[in-house]
Amino acid sequence: MTTNLSIGDVVQLSPETGDFAACFMIVTEPKAWGAQGYVRVPGGGDAYFRAKHEHMTKIGRAEWIRSDDTEGQL
Repeated sequence: MTTNLSIGDVVQLSPETGDFAACFMIVTEPKAWGAQGYVRVPGGGDAYFRAKHEHMTKIGRAEWIRSDDTEGQL
């Protein structure tokens, strides 16, 4: 279970997330119940997703993220 998240953290989604099982999600909005973020789809843009804490594991920080998610950080 992952509870301490920040914008730009990378989490791996659990098998319980259906179509997004085992995908890596970049956190854009940490929430009390989990996080909102996006999964990068090569050639297709981004797929946005919401995951509860028990359905993800933090694996690190993203080196690069969408610039509109960080108020000019990247």
